[in-house]
Amino acid sequence: MTIKPLIILPDPVLRLHSKPVERVDDDLKRFADDMLETMYEAPGIGLAAIQVGEPLRMLTIDLSKEEDEKAPRVYLNPEIVSRSEERSVYEEGCLSIPDYFAEVERPASVTVRYLGLDGETHEETADGLLATCLQHEIDHLNGVLFIDYLSKLKREMVIKKFTKAAGKRVTA
Repeated sequence: MTIKPLIILPDPVLRLHSKPVERVDDDLKRFADDMLETMYEAPGIGLAAIQVGEPLRMLTIDLSKEEDEKAPRVYLNPEIVSRSEERSVYEEGCLSIPDYFAEVERPASVTVRYLGLDGETHEETADGLLATCLQHEIDHLNGVLFIDYLSKLKREMVIKKFTKAAGKRVTA
């Protein structure tokens, strides 16, 4: 397994729309392992393929606690097929926007249809943190970041901060 470098804001790659996974094969399964390893190393609870520079409709999630056994999940071509009218607010962060957190309001529950690594179509209804994480990661596949849910002023401040930091990294 290989730990992949993370794409960091303001990299325009994060705004790309990811392409559907065409087939489940050994290369894709190895890439899923690499994504999980990268997510654990970061450490994070979710990762979209675009965050490691691959515009594929693929994401990994593991909400297990540090002291618990890992419970990795891989979603291929995930799509939200229904959303609850009830809303919930979670403080979100993102591996591509390190050390920045903000409260985001989203549907409290979602039903997601996806392809598993077994090549089969699955449907799952999620609520709580899993619902939030799925929505956050699926947004990535569509070029949407959690900061897009913030006020224009807050979003612009975050982008400015990361653009300035990226400029320092380039010249250093």
